[in-house]
Amino acid sequence: MLTRKKTKIVATLGPASSSKEVIKAMIDSGVNVFRINFSHADYSDVEDKIRIIRELNEEFGYTTSILGDLQGPKLRVGIMKEDVIVSKGDIITFSTAEEFHGTAERVYMNYKNFPMDVNPGESILLDDGKLLFEVIETNKKDEVKALVIQGGPLRSKKGVNLPKTKVSLPALTEKDIRDAIFAIKNKVDWIALSFVRTPEDLEDLRNLINEHSEHKIPIIAKIEKPEAVANINKIIAYCDGLMVARGDLGVEIPAQEVPLIQKQLVQKAKSARIPVIIATQMMETMISSLTPTRAEVNDVANSVMDGADAVMLSGETSVGSYPVQVIEKMSQIILSVEDSPLIKLPQNTPEIKTKRYITKSICYHAATMANDIDAKVICTLTNSGYTAFQISAWRPNSHILVFTSNKRILTQLSLLWGVSAYYYDKYVSTDETIEDINSLARAHGYVGKGDMIINLAAMPIVERGMVNTLRISEVL
Repeated sequence: MLTRKKTKIVATLGPASSSKEVIKAMIDSGVNVFRINFSHADYSDVEDKIRIIRELNEEFGYTTSILGDLQGPKLRVGIMKEDVIVSKGDIITFSTAEEFHGTAERVYMNYKNFPMDVNPGESILLDDGKLLFEVIETNKKDEVKALVIQGGPLRSKKGVNLPKTKVSLPALTEKDIRDAIFAIKNKVDWIALSFVRTPEDLEDLRNLINEHSEHKIPIIAKIEKPEAVANINKIIAYCDGLMVARGDLGVEIPAQEVPLIQKQLVQKAKSARIPVIIATQMMETMISSLTPTRAEVNDVANSVMDGADAVMLSGETSVGSYPVQVIEKMSQIILSVEDSPLIKLPQNTPEIKTKRYITKSICYHAATMANDIDAKVICTLTNSGYTAFQISAWRPNSHILVFTSNKRILTQLSLLWGVSAYYYDKYVSTDETIEDINSLARAHGYVGKGDMIINLAAMPIVERGMVNTLRISEVL
């Protein structure tokens, strides 16, 4: 039986989660969204996985969503000659001229503009911050000299972070453009953009989607740079969701600052009525162990209590030994904390009189009224999914059931907290439609005799306009 949790689970696909049996078991254990990581993606393999997910959706009535995650500008060093160790006080040269095998004195850097972008005194972090260098000088052409501040093994192809440097690379690289077009053609539900720094980064991706798709594909901005945190209000206005990507964020920003930034980003997303995903190292121990650490259990629980729409697994499900068990464990943690009265979210009532003000106001009152009368579900008819985003952000105690004839949004809405979407294409009179929907809510086990249901609809119902009606029904 599918778990009736409200907080969603995003699981990354990989070699450990490639068979139809494992993918089905993961959905049954609580996965709502599958993430395709384009940093390690082979197109024919991705097409296979997408086909499997859609077949399972069709066969079992699931609404599992697909998120395409673009790599972004990944800075890396080249291949090393042998086991290279650098020590504190050593001087090392980073060269961008041409690829060669690196030594303790000289390594290749894949980012051509590196010597032009960096300045003396700036930091170079390698291998998730395990190694730290300080720039001494740059010839502004193809070489940068750096002092080793924190040494250790310097391994091939390791990632580079430049927290204090204004990197001139676009967030959308040539590889990302190819991957995005592939993702759009395969009709993924969401696209995530890595290393977002400014709203312009998101506009470039939006233009690409508009050029290659007749349908809107919502964009998730991955927050993993100090610039993104500083520009967060502008970024939120240009994206449809946020991901707190704590891996690179915890390297670019001192790790101890990340917990408060996580809380700040969740609150910003909730105020903007967009979903937010917490990602990276949530259940890392379960890559190789059947038991998570107490700290990991606390981390997942705290992310849920912060008000995240979704929590995400990376290596745990892509390459880990226990891709199904980690989902089961995560579902258990979510279910044990998500209804706690200790969870308090900012509830700013809609005030700005936009053209959608009536709909926003009705969604807000539906959520607060559901809590007042202990309604088990809020049912809404929608063609765009707008009301689902609005109600979900208010975090009512009830489940949110969305009925739509728009198959594109059926799976898209699976990322939203508390939302379950069902296909529905009979629009007769308002009374008949609402009775019909209430019967479906009962048939799916959400309500029983005597329970209260809040229904939202647009009247007249056949016009499928903006929601303008709220109705309360009791299940007889």
